[in-house]
Amino acid sequence: MKKAVYPGTFDPVTYGHLDVIKRGSKIFDELIVAVGHNPLKKPIFTVKERVDMLSRSTREIQNTRVGCFSGMLTDYMEEMQTNIILRGIRTVSDFDYEFQRALTNRVLKTDVETVFIMTSQKYSFLNSSLIKEAVSLGGDISKFVPSDVEKLLRQKLFSQ
Repeated sequence: MKKAVYPGTFDPVTYGHLDVIKRGSKIFDELIVAVGHNPLKKPIFTVKERVDMLSRSTREIQNTRVGCFSGMLTDYMEEMQTNIILRGIRTVSDFDYEFQRALTNRVLKTDVETVFIMTSQKYSFLNSSLIKEAVSLGGDISKFVPSDVEKLLRQKLFSQ
């Protein structure tokens, strides 16, 4: 059974993330979408809120489950009993960054393999920071995130 971990911040989850999840679920027998707690990042949603958003957004994908981790991804992978990381690539600059991460992870745990999926062209420009900026300026983000995520994002940004 091939199992992979798709790690990320997912602050918030976008249709680009969901595209990678759906396509990854067709490659692997089980896909664990892992919300990471990274103390260097300043997410607007809590880990629990991000897990809940992802769980709702992926509930119809049979072989996918959502989890969370803090600390080293390689430690979480060992806990999940897999050595495969799934990562989405939008641009050449993403590849350069992800390539460095993949090599670092392999040094940390020698049997780790990273599988890259090119994001669908229609989502290649999307990132969570741009979406948060668009919402904060009153933009319509309905083409970028599920409606419940948009609602939560608006509540979070405008209630502060």
